[in-house]
Amino acid sequence: MLTLPRMASTTEYLPPKVWKWESDNGGNFSKINRPTAGSTHEQELAIGKHPLQLYSLATPNGQKVTIMLEELLALGVKGAEYDAHLINIMEGQQFGSGFVGVNPNSKIPALVDQSTDSPTPIFESGAILMYLAEKFGKFLPGLDDPQARVRCLTWLFWQMGSAPYLGGGFGHFYAYAPTKIEYCIDRFSMEVKRQLDVLDRQLADNEYICGSEYTIADMAIWPWYGNLVLDRVYSAAEFLDVASYKHLSRWTKAIDSRPAVKRGLIVNKTWGDPEKQLHERHDASDFDTRTQDKLQSDNNE
Repeated sequence: MLTLPRMASTTEYLPPKVWKWESDNGGNFSKINRPTAGSTHEQELAIGKHPLQLYSLATPNGQKVTIMLEELLALGVKGAEYDAHLINIMEGQQFGSGFVGVNPNSKIPALVDQSTDSPTPIFESGAILMYLAEKFGKFLPGLDDPQARVRCLTWLFWQMGSAPYLGGGFGHFYAYAPTKIEYCIDRFSMEVKRQLDVLDRQLADNEYICGSEYTIADMAIWPWYGNLVLDRVYSAAEFLDVASYKHLSRWTKAIDSRPAVKRGLIVNKTWGDPEKQLHERHDASDFDTRTQDKLQSDNNE
């Protein structure tokens, strides 16, 4: 029988027989999660003028969808016009009754397609990407090329299964946890390094994740791993030696240069450079007139 070595610990913690939630558990992030589902307050969702209604925030998961929508619009897909409504998860807006009605899991992003006979709600970012790709016939190989389609979906679901180790694992313990725990950081650093190597090897012989075509697999993976390589999340690029992943770095920079990606990154963003914050998007012209630097300038006049 395998016997694991005992880990040294600076703090002894004896778990109680029954765990109990303390509402301030999580510090600055205490309002993001809770141990029960369902709404905590009444709050209806706004509905804009476009066929697609997005309720989100510019985290990597939110950016997946706004990048997809902006890429569709760049191709001239008029049915992809959308309103992007801000959901402030730090204030617990994801637990409002309207949002929970669309997504009982209370996580962003959530999408409602108002163009169908009755409104169609979709939650989970991977499901939204797949829904939009199938609805508009873009960025996902069709049934006439089953191998390419399966390859794309395989990498899409690779991201869905892998990113929690990067975000909830490495990102949390390296950047956000109130106490730095060597064991946790080492464990998740090792897994993230392995994932970066997986991507680097895949991109050694492929322009994009699935080959020569840009797909929803790229749009799903890039906001997490591209932002990591560019040191836009967790401030861990040097720590993880991301520069050593040459093929991944090449792919990251290529996608970062796409105009639709640049637009998608700032939708529902409420922090950082005011020029790169578009709290809500209701029209294509908002990128020119409604970023925070423009609004602040107007208020100061």
